[in-house]
Amino acid sequence: MNYLVRAAATDDLEALYEMAKLTGGGFTNLPPDRDALAERLARSQAAFASDDEHPADYLYIHVLVNTQSGRVCGTAQIFSLIGETWPFYSYRLGSITQTSKELGRTFKADTLSLTTDMNGSSEVGGLFLHPNERAGGIGRLLARGRYLFIRQHRARFAHRVIAELRGIVDEAGCAPFWDALAGKFFGMTFQEADHFNSLHGTQFIADLMPKHPIYLAMLPENALRVIGVPHSQGRAAMAMLESEGFRYDGYVDIFDGGPTMTVPTDQIRTLRESREGTMLAGEPVTPRSALVAAGRLQNFRVGVAQIEGETDIRMNAGDAVSLGLIPGDDVLHVSV
Repeated sequence: MNYLVRAAATDDLEALYEMAKLTGGGFTNLPPDRDALAERLARSQAAFASDDEHPADYLYIHVLVNTQSGRVCGTAQIFSLIGETWPFYSYRLGSITQTSKELGRTFKADTLSLTTDMNGSSEVGGLFLHPNERAGGIGRLLARGRYLFIRQHRARFAHRVIAELRGIVDEAGCAPFWDALAGKFFGMTFQEADHFNSLHGTQFIADLMPKHPIYLAMLPENALRVIGVPHSQGRAAMAMLESEGFRYDGYVDIFDGGPTMTVPTDQIRTLRESREGTMLAGEPVTPRSALVAAGRLQNFRVGVAQIEGETDIRMNAGDAVSLGLIPGDDVLHVSV
């Protein structure tokens, strides 16, 4: 087992900070700010330590570890209930139809409306891999590990899960969607607003954004082209989300116009296909590769292991050691 997903610890702060500096902006959940990251880690530690078995405003941070070097090389996050402390804002694509009897014509105008429709959902986000580790399906391990965590702690999560994908941001850190729309109401560049949001939340959006629908016909062409389009580095993430059952349904991020993907929690493919089993002693005779999760909360961990069986599981000894498993332990497993 070369890689393992586990709960983030306080000691992971420096590794997270080094990765945050590589994101290139537009990555609100992983700000390149030590104090902000330390605050997030403390919040995550409190979530893992909580006894509450119901959806609440918790943040769970996981990290991907190279088991050969011991180096943290990726991270991902789960928000168990968004919109509880602060409203969760999105733009919803829609239309307004008007008819003039005098002209005998009907006009349909496409619009963007500020909405809090996603309040009460869970959210997966903050997935980032170190550039040196983006090969061999490692990102899929990190992403799917989150869904097994949700499956293992189902009562803590909502009936719907969303994922916001980063939108189009150029090499200079400018976002055409922000510049054409929200930037005109805030007097801030995209980078300034993005940084402020990562540190202080989105209440300033409610204070300053127009509450009436925005007519798309009034936006420049370069802004229209990026609505609902993921950043080039997010296309693989979008494909992974779609393979799990997430769909784009006309909701976009208020900062960069990136797509928001949604899925009913119990319809996530990894949740539906995962199975519970119990570790037995002995090596597998005809092993197969599977994603295996074990432990709860702070002790939760996931890796790709060689196993045999469905409910009675035999596992490669080295993989069992990496996951901290002994005969009699309960596991979750799903095909890779």
